Amino acid sequence: MKTINLFEANDFAEKAFKRLLLHDSPYFKILNFNFKAGQELPLHSHEIEGEVSIAVIEGSGQFLGKDGATIPAKAGDVLVCEIREPHGIKAASDMRVLVTIAPPI
Repeated sequence: MKTINLFEANDFAEKAFKRLLLHDSPYFKILNFNFKAGQELPLHSHEIEGEVSIAVIEGSGQFLGKDGATIPAKAGDVLVCEIREPHGIKAASDMRVLVTIAPPI
């Protein structure tokens, strides 16, 4: 077992979002992304089988989807989709996000 404190392990960067790999196994991968207001993980997809979850730990913004779709995202919200489905996120305020990918890519 291991524990990681997201607030101590990863900070924010002014020029680009910060990414930290928290866990990597044959079963799933967990990443922590920290965005300053205005930063984003652009809309993208992966041509593999699997699912992704994007959980907002702190802050607010929007989940991004295909055809320009947006869904409000605030602390406590979790987006779950197939990894083939276009997905992304844009921060309106400083934002901490936890991403789980299964199986890992």
